[in-house]
Amino acid sequence: MKGVIVKEPGGPEQLTMTELPKPETEKDDLLIKVNMAAVNRTDIISREGKAGYASNPILGVEVAGTVAEADSSHSFAVGDRVMGLVNGGGYAEYAAMPASRAMKIPESLSFAEAAAIPEVFLTAYQTLFWIGKLQENDTVMIHAGASGVGTAAIQLAKQLTGAKVITTAGSERKLRFCAELGADVTINYKEQPFDKAVLDATDQQGADLILDFIGASYWEKNLACINMDGRWVLIGTLGGSELKNVDLMNLMSKRIQLTGTLLTPRSDAYKAALSKEFSDKVTPYFERGIIRPVLDSTFPAEQVDEAHLHMEANRNIGKIILNMESDDI
Repeated sequence: MKGVIVKEPGGPEQLTMTELPKPETEKDDLLIKVNMAAVNRTDIISREGKAGYASNPILGVEVAGTVAEADSSHSFAVGDRVMGLVNGGGYAEYAAMPASRAMKIPESLSFAEAAAIPEVFLTAYQTLFWIGKLQENDTVMIHAGASGVGTAAIQLAKQLTGAKVITTAGSERKLRFCAELGADVTINYKEQPFDKAVLDATDQQGADLILDFIGASYWEKNLACINMDGRWVLIGTLGGSELKNVDLMNLMSKRIQLTGTLLTPRSDAYKAALSKEFSDKVTPYFERGIIRPVLDSTFPAEQVDEAHLHMEANRNIGKIILNMESDDI
C-alpha cells in the first residue's frame, strides 16, 4: 500500500509517499480501507520530530473509511463505514484501528465530513465536559475559534449546554463564521485586548472556562479575564510554552483550576471511553444536522506537503482533509 512518512525531521518537504506493507492488526483491531484522513497540529509536531510519543512512521491520527477486515468478536462488519482515532498510520491506504474506538459514520455524512470529526470533536468534548465541567449557565472563552477544535467546541458548547460562548480569531471572516456556528461574542485579538472585551461581555466577572491553544503569550490576559473558581484548560502552545516571573499567588487568589492535556498520547482505554460517550451523545446532533463538521479544504494525498503548509499558514477555517483515494496514489 501507499503511505506518507517523514524522511527526516523538518519541514513539509520531508513528507514523502512511499510503498509500505499493510498494517498488521491485533486481536481487537479493525483494518480500515482509508477514504479520507485529516491533517492535525499533532501531525506537524510529529513531522518536526518534536513528539516523543509518535511511534508509527506513518503520519495521521484520524481516518474515515470502510472496514476491510474484522473478526466476529466485534460489532462491526466488513463494509461498514467508520471513523475514529488511530495510533498513527492515518495517511495511508489502510490503517489499523482499535474496534473499541471506531464510530459508525452517520448516513448523512460523506467520508470527508466524517474524517473532520474524530480528533477535533473528541478533543473539544474532552476539554469542555470531562475536564472543563461546562455547565448550562457558564461562560466559556474559546481561543482560535475558527480552528478545527474551535469550530467543534463552539457548536458543542452551544448545543449541549446553551452556555454563553466567547471566541477569539484574527480576521473578520473567521469571526463571522464563528458567529454563524453559535458564538455569542466574537473578538478580533489583533484589534483589541481580548481580556478587556471578555470582562466587558461578562459584567466584569470573567469567563468560567477558558480553552487555551496559545499558552505563554496569552498567560497574563487569560489570567485577567478568568472568573473566580474558573477552569483553564491548556490544549496548545502556539504562543510559546515557557513563562518567566510567574506569580503563582495570582492563580491561588482566584482559585483557578489549570489543567494541561493532550489527546493523542492518551491510553487506548481512555480514547475508547471518550469515543463511546461522544458517539452516544453527539451522533444524533450530526444526524439531524444541528452540529456539523467544518471542512476547509481537501487535498489529494500526493499534495500532503501543501496541506501542511496551508495549516501552518493559519489560513484554514475548520479541517484540512487528505483524499487517500486520489487517482495518483
